[in-house]
Amino acid sequence: MHIDAYGFRDHPFLMTPDARLFFPSSVHSRAHAHLMYGLAQGEGFVVVTGEVGAGKTTLVERFCSELDPETFVVARIMTTQVAGDDLLRLVADAFGVQAEGDKATVLRGIIAALRKAERRHVLIVDEAQALTPAGLEELRMLSNITDGGRALLQTILLGQPELRRVIASPDLDQLRQRILASFHLGGLSREETRSYVEHRLRAVGWTGNPSWDDDAFEVIFRHTGGIPRRINRLCSRVLLAGALEKSPHLTADLVESTALELEEDLGGISVRDAIFAQPRITPEIEAQLDALTHRIETLERTIARRERVFNRLMEFLSELSGARR
Repeated sequence: MHIDAYGFRDHPFLMTPDARLFFPSSVHSRAHAHLMYGLAQGEGFVVVTGEVGAGKTTLVERFCSELDPETFVVARIMTTQVAGDDLLRLVADAFGVQAEGDKATVLRGIIAALRKAERRHVLIVDEAQALTPAGLEELRMLSNITDGGRALLQTILLGQPELRRVIASPDLDQLRQRILASFHLGGLSREETRSYVEHRLRAVGWTGNPSWDDDAFEVIFRHTGGIPRRINRLCSRVLLAGALEKSPHLTADLVESTALELEEDLGGISVRDAIFAQPRITPEIEAQLDALTHRIETLERTIARRERVFNRLMEFLSELSGARR
């Protein structure tokens, strides 16, 4: 309805990820840089985590759209809690390999496919927080497959924040050593929330109709926490309300009432309530969280050191290339 009312070419706030509407916020740009850095290494794992709706899938859609199909073979799987053998079958199927037979047969098929093609292989695993330790171990073993000293597979793990806690497990130390880049995708800032909304509107032909109160964007941020999917859901309903009222101007009051109505419809709590909620944390749980946080911080420091070494190496190679010319 609001497409006709406001003359848009398409829905500006569809929930389905669309690489064409990618918004290069500061956090998404940094996450993209981590993906590209990891890809440049030609081996190992890249980990991107974020809240539900933070834009992980859209980020990866954009990332994949930039890869040359003549150079890369990209396979994507979405996991649930499957056993290690079943995960291998998902990987085989994603790369177009026969997934029937026992584990050894499936594994031989994957290895043959990786060695046969001259292109580089990238595996993207979505909802990776649901992977079992056995499943993650299978992925680690696949990362060991080489040909002439060259790794044949790189893996990108996408997941909710729980993935970081899973990876911090003492049993997955060998996997952590293969993580080349890791980034947590947070929400947009207040300023970026407004820019995001206007970016999506302009992408479908918005030229100022409807106009928005400046304070309306503050209300949007307050009710969504800057999470893109939440922004899309709220703004879609705001446009519908504006179209029903035939309003050429969308006020902060309209956004507020729509947000409250949406929360009531979904039976959920507001972002503000969630932020100030006080869950009960026992001393035992707090100690475990502290230990996990320490492990993650140690891993991130290691990755940061590798990035600095990589940057210095690239500068040296650039200088060396210039000197030869």
